[in-house]
Amino acid sequence: MFKNPKLLLSLGLFFIPVVVFAHDVSSGDQEILNNGGLLSYIWVGAKHMVTGYDHLLFLTGVIFFLKSIKDILKFITVFTIGHSIMLIGATFMKIQVNENIIDAIIGLSVLYKGFENLKGFERCFNVKAPNLFLMVLLFGLIHGMGLSTRLQSFDMGTDQVLLKILSFNLGVELGQITALIPIVLLIRLWKKKSSYQAFYKACNIYLIIAGILLFLYQMAGYYNIL
Repeated sequence: MFKNPKLLLSLGLFFIPVVVFAHDVSSGDQEILNNGGLLSYIWVGAKHMVTGYDHLLFLTGVIFFLKSIKDILKFITVFTIGHSIMLIGATFMKIQVNENIIDAIIGLSVLYKGFENLKGFERCFNVKAPNLFLMVLLFGLIHGMGLSTRLQSFDMGTDQVLLKILSFNLGVELGQITALIPIVLLIRLWKKKSSYQAFYKACNIYLIIAGILLFLYQMAGYYNIL
């Protein structure tokens, strides 16, 4: 199916860190938050998004599906609104869910996007894929719950709690923009190459694989298998 095995191998090696380092936020972040002001929450939020491969993989899958910068901005905005609402609301109201379970669902969102991009609904079930706009909003809310779970794992004290949450959220947005710019540029530049279709298929297959591995990894953590 693919004419360039080296491309497949290189992409496979690229996605190895996805499972190993997803949500790789160091234990030193609590010390940063303790010793810094609101800027420290912006920094930790940005760091979390840049190292949050599951969030970025889902957004990469969304970007693959879109053709214009206008559509990319529209769907990224919808995702941002969804995860910001849930991150701010759930954290402020102290709504907690199991970290492994929510991260397992986020892993499934990565699998979903790769499956949808490869027209899996049409080929496997002979039905149209669900409305992308609504699915991006839904997954934005789910990813926001994951971000809230991470923020609530820190001791934020009792002062300026809402401002700390908003600062963390701002950091997440800045990190998201920083991480997505090179991804968008890479995909748009590759679209001009003859190898793009092979690149597209390979990346989405690896999105499916990464999503499955992320799901299994988190469920293993939930059942204390690891």
